[in-house]
Amino acid sequence: MRLLSSSSPSFTYLTKMSFLFGSGAGAGASQNINPQAIEMAVNELDLITDVFNRLVSSCHAKCISDKYAEPDLNKGEGVCIDRCVGKFFEVNKKVGEKMQAAGGGGGAPGLM
Repeated sequence: MRLLSSSSPSFTYLTKMSFLFGSGAGAGASQNINPQAIEMAVNELDLITDVFNRLVSSCHAKCISDKYAEPDLNKGEGVCIDRCVGKFFEVNKKVGEKMQAAGGGGGAPGLM
């Protein structure tokens, strides 16, 4: 079992999504389901899915040959993917910060 650190993206995401279920709600706990919370979660999932799809498409086109000669990534492809993903998230973060500063907290479609 893998434990999440408080600095991991998964921990941050799960913390943000906790509004759906409340804190400490067990499987048997009865609570009202808030349709607005469900809609917010669906919208957030759509945004995250879009960011992931753009990331995969962009880095795949830049780093992986159209001819698959072997089943695994070679070292060069792996390094390229690592750098591409790092740059993608860094640019997404910077754009989000600029948009928040310019728009007073509007946020960027993506990882915010």
